[in-house]
Amino acid sequence: MKKGILIILFFVLLGNSNTILAQTEPEDIAMATDDYQDAFYESLKQKGIENYDKAIASLDKCIKLKPNDAVAYFELGKNYLALKDYKNAQDAFEKATQLNPKNKWYWLGIYDVSYETKNYPLAIETIQKIMVFDEEYKDDLISLYMITNQFDKALTAINEMNDKFGKSEDRERYKIQILSQGKYQDAAITNLIDQIKKNPKEESNYVNLIFLYSKAEETEKALDIAKQLSKEIPDSEWAQVSLFKVYLDANQADKAIKSMNIVLSSSKIDSKIKHRTLNEFLIYVNKNPQYAPDLEKAIAYFDNDKEIDVAKEIGKFYHGKGQFENAIKYYEKDLKTNSETDRETNLLLLDAYTQAKQFVPMTKRAMNMIEVYPSQPQFYYYAGLGNNQLKQFKNAKTVLEMGLDYVVDDKKLEANFNIQLGEAYNGLGDAKKKEEYFLKANELLKQK
Repeated sequence: MKKGILIILFFVLLGNSNTILAQTEPEDIAMATDDYQDAFYESLKQKGIENYDKAIASLDKCIKLKPNDAVAYFELGKNYLALKDYKNAQDAFEKATQLNPKNKWYWLGIYDVSYETKNYPLAIETIQKIMVFDEEYKDDLISLYMITNQFDKALTAINEMNDKFGKSEDRERYKIQILSQGKYQDAAITNLIDQIKKNPKEESNYVNLIFLYSKAEETEKALDIAKQLSKEIPDSEWAQVSLFKVYLDANQADKAIKSMNIVLSSSKIDSKIKHRTLNEFLIYVNKNPQYAPDLEKAIAYFDNDKEIDVAKEIGKFYHGKGQFENAIKYYEKDLKTNSETDRETNLLLLDAYTQAKQFVPMTKRAMNMIEVYPSQPQFYYYAGLGNNQLKQFKNAKTVLEMGLDYVVDDKKLEANFNIQLGEAYNGLGDAKKKEEYFLKANELLKQK
């Protein structure tokens, strides 16, 4: 929407009072009094420092001096709008349009109010009047049609704007949203086929058609269009997005990997699509582990990705599948690439070590993390667990007793500490202490 530019308005004119007044009738300028100008400029000053009530009071003086001054009413509307007094704002803007219906900005004031109050019928009515001055505001009309689910009107307006001004990212997004609904798909497919015949070098038509065929699960047709796109526009990176999925579904792994690498290395394709592509390949590799080396290479494309920690997410994927060896590999890769001391990744890795019974690296890492996070009880717990498993019972007892002091309002963790302390004393031959800690663990678990 273009709402962000609507409040600019008259600040560009502040340096010259005659210029401001020239927005109304010439005879009014000649009659303007010093009192009017003083009050008007006082209103601008007060609005500039967000004293909207004082600005309104000054504008009321202006209107008493010049009852038919559209500029004063318009400024009044802006101040009421800033106060979210929508009724008075709308009244002021409407008065401005009555006095000067040919000023686009006055109508945009009403549009502002209608949009803020979600009065979409009024917003549509108003934007249609604004389009008389500037046809590009039809993009706002399209957005309003989408909000109000008037998809037929939106689609007509999108096609009109595309024909006159060329395609835009927002319009294409809206079009895909509309065409994803069943009732529009047949007509949309026919239209896109015609568009491709007329202009075989227009990439977006292929992409939209592939999307529709894929949604309808007509994989062969989607593949045919993707191949056609590759033939007409051999360097199209978008073609590879579709080809990757089609090849993957057809179990043509070598071709899918080649397409995936083109997608992941592309500067044109956004990161969300790249993440989705990698995720689809991850699911495929989970069932076809012989392609794990290709997954490793693909992850390297995301080494500098600031949005998603890809190696960690893959580790979580394998963790959830119970494939702890794979999870460990990716957690370790993530820590090496990003930060060795990331708390969440280290805790995930320690759990994976535990599940995989890799107690030597688990104990070493837990002890190292205690130095980094001396008040985090989880690291003491894993260090104690590891030392117990390695039969280093004295070390286990020492580290567990230290860590237990940091456990607060976590009955499960406290119980686990007591279980490991019981194991440590059992290893040290102190049966009485063993029973004491095991009983305490049972009591804590009952409380939980």
